[in-house]
Amino acid sequence: MKHVGPRSAPRGCRNTGRVPYIEPVASREIYRNRWMVLREDDIRRPDGSPGIYGVVDKPTYALVMPYDGRAFRLVEQFRYPVGARRWEFPQGTAPDLADLEPAELAARELREETGLCAASLELLGRLDTAPGMTSQRGWVYLATDLTEGESDPEHEEQDMRSAWFARGEVEEMIRSGVIVDSQSIAAYGLFLVLGR
Repeated sequence: MKHVGPRSAPRGCRNTGRVPYIEPVASREIYRNRWMVLREDDIRRPDGSPGIYGVVDKPTYALVMPYDGRAFRLVEQFRYPVGARRWEFPQGTAPDLADLEPAELAARELREETGLCAASLELLGRLDTAPGMTSQRGWVYLATDLTEGESDPEHEEQDMRSAWFARGEVEEMIRSGVIVDSQSIAAYGLFLVLGR
């Protein structure tokens, strides 16, 4: 499988390391399961005042955009926290808080959720999921040269289905609010700005 690695930072981007930051003073674990850890940190703000910060720690995820040159393969499943079914690009993390190599995780999620195997996985970029509340970050891959196979969803994904949608249909689904998953919309933005 061909794998194209990370791109260098765009010209003009710089580290904002000189900006005062929030300093962690103490941390305690509030809750843990095989997918996430919730912690509460005692912090010191830049002006010296104390505070607390709740953080959800989750492993890095991979989002895969299966594309055959005309259409994308999306998955639909019930998303319990929002109480609704959602169309989105295949994405996920490894169980038991494992941290897999991003391209390996992308290939795994693609196969599990759609049954597809990609001869080429091109890294499009990196996303912060919701940096105001979680440390989770994700890698976005464009999967091409696809071969159909049998999906192997996890037990939690037993209601998942997948289908092909033409590029124009995906854009209309975003415009009309059918696709509201922020990671999927951001991934499509990366796809567009990279000139695909």
